[in-house]
Amino acid sequence: MTKRTISSLAELEGLVGQEVGVSAYHTVTQEQINQFAAATLDHQWIHTDPERALAESPFKATIAHGYLTVALLPYLWQQIVAIENLKMQVNYEIEQLRFNQAVTVNSQVRLRATLLSVANLRGIAKARLQVALEILDSKKPAYTGVITFLYHFQD
Repeated sequence: MTKRTISSLAELEGLVGQEVGVSAYHTVTQEQINQFAAATLDHQWIHTDPERALAESPFKATIAHGYLTVALLPYLWQQIVAIENLKMQVNYEIEQLRFNQAVTVNSQVRLRATLLSVANLRGIAKARLQVALEILDSKKPAYTGVITFLYHFQD
C-alpha cells in the first residue's frame, strides 16, 4: 500500500475517474465496539454481549455498529492519501449509503475509494468519492456509498 500525496486542487482534479487506492486492514475489536456503544448510548446486545450473541445471534458473534464502520472512513481514507497545503477538511455529505453485510467482532476491514468528481467552489474543493468498506475473506463489502469531503486549500 502506497500512500498518495496530493498537494493542490489541480492534482486532486487529475485523479477524477480513478481508483485512488485501498487502505490497510483495520481489525474491529470488542473494545472498540464497546467504546462506540458508550459514546453513542447504543448498548444493544448484538454489539456488546458476546455470550448472548454467540447463543442468539445469526452471526454467532457481536457485530460492529453500522455507524462505527462509517466513522472509520476518515481514518482509513487518510491511509490512502495525504492531502497537503490544507487549511481544513470537512466531512460534507454521504449519499447512497448501503449496509450490505455485518462486520463481526475481530473482522478486518479496509477502504477502497474511487474519486468520482471534484468541483471548485471558489477555492474549496468538493471531492466526491465512491467508497466500499471491504471485509477480509468476504465477497460482499460491509457498505458502499458516496462520501463528499470539502478541502480548503492554502492560498
